[in-house]
Amino acid sequence: MNVTLSFSDARACILQRVKPSMSTEEVAVLESGGRILAETIHADRDYPPFPRAARDGFAVKAENLPGELRVIGEVRAGEVYPDMLVSGEAVEIMTGAPLPEGADAVVMVEHTVRDSSHVRIERAQKPGDNFAPVGSEAIRGSAILSLGQRIGFSEVSALAMVGRERVQVYRKPRVAILPTGDELVEVQSEPQTFQIRNTNAWSLSAQVRRAGGEPEILPIARDNIESTRSSIEKGLQADLLLLSGGVSAGKYDIVERVLASLGAEFFFDRVKIQPGQPLVFGQIKDVFFFGLPGNPASTMVTFEIFARAAMERIAGAAASPLPLLRARLTKEFRHKAGLTRFLPASLSDDGSIVEPVAWKGSGDIPSITRANAFLVADEDREAWAAGDDIRVLLK
Repeated sequence: MNVTLSFSDARACILQRVKPSMSTEEVAVLESGGRILAETIHADRDYPPFPRAARDGFAVKAENLPGELRVIGEVRAGEVYPDMLVSGEAVEIMTGAPLPEGADAVVMVEHTVRDSSHVRIERAQKPGDNFAPVGSEAIRGSAILSLGQRIGFSEVSALAMVGRERVQVYRKPRVAILPTGDELVEVQSEPQTFQIRNTNAWSLSAQVRRAGGEPEILPIARDNIESTRSSIEKGLQADLLLLSGGVSAGKYDIVERVLASLGAEFFFDRVKIQPGQPLVFGQIKDVFFFGLPGNPASTMVTFEIFARAAMERIAGAAASPLPLLRARLTKEFRHKAGLTRFLPASLSDDGSIVEPVAWKGSGDIPSITRANAFLVADEDREAWAAGDDIRVLLK
């Protein structure tokens, strides 16, 4: 097989093919942050349930303004003014309080002059000014949160608003992480001069947890058919399989051969990006897999821009956007066109400027730790001057 896709086409392929899991569970709303809704949430009443003042000031009839009005009382949040407002009257009102019956506008306090019993208002107001009408935010029975929506702090607030203590969410996907290679030793081991520690499995585990999955690190598969096949078969018991290494064109890069022998359908095996060109995506029965490149930066980047999207789709997410920002370069930047490159960078605290971080290639873990973002160099452009905008992916 030899299917090479562009960065955008590879993402589109993944999002088109991977479908949400149907497995759900009920959790407490206070523990639901980061989970994906497996139900639609409806408003249990109109919101707001009363015409709610949006400013401190005076409730009035707009037709009386400009003019001087008699102040007949006040109303605070949590209270209801008992009488009807008539022409020539005003009620002092606080933000969040219900408008008195008969009022149709609120005048902000800074636009008034008050004496003991009257208020002078020099400007006109329109009916509807400075208050939220009944049902203007949500009508009883309307959907306020959608199936497949990720629960963040605002969604927790909405669930609390409608009185929900528990909610149905999709089960967290189990993600098997399979490192491959004779050069690898476990993290707690003392490597010989020709060996390296198994860092990719650990970084992938952190990335999977951050994205809302449950990682399972499998023992290292060695560069032979028997070990690799046995490990892959175990990994296929999960919802998603991530293999690290063994997908390049070398003599001992056998992952694709083993996957093929297990009946894999391959969708692509190369993407026009750097780092991470030799990237395999496919499916065996109902389990999707990624063969990620073995160099650390390649593994990290390809998870974030490709495998994470698949995992989020399995987790039930209706959408999996890639949050690319734009920032101004501090210095001139050039690259060879033809590939979309994701290179370590330092983004300023306010997100306005970005500077490339010097590195020695996709095996340079220390340089990646000094970066808080990746420059995204477009495949069809070769040069950027200092001060030019460039796309940035947060790390």
